[in-house]
Amino acid sequence: MANITLTFTNPLPEGVQVGNIAWYLNTTNNSEIEMGPIISISANPVSIVIDAAVGVVPPTATDFIFYVQNPIGVVSSLKGYYAEAQFVNESTDYAELFSVGTEIFESSK
Repeated sequence: MANITLTFTNPLPEGVQVGNIAWYLNTTNNSEIEMGPIISISANPVSIVIDAAVGVVPPTATDFIFYVQNPIGVVSSLKGYYAEAQFVNESTDYAELFSVGTEIFESSK
């Protein structure tokens, strides 16, 4: 694997993280090329280092660079989010909680 370092003049989007998969759109032939996982992010100068597969040609200045979240990292257990529920019965009559359910989905974060 060979590292590709990309330096930017504008700040990176807030969602860019180490572990995201970096891609670029080759503007000459309109093909999407996967570069590999981002292994480092630097703030000054604004740059990312990508662990690119052998043979991946780095993007040119006119290519569109984008990233996607690594699907392996987001299918694991819940990280950083929680829910808390409290059920209160103010009745003096007998009551029984039969079932509690929820629907959970992954948001775009």
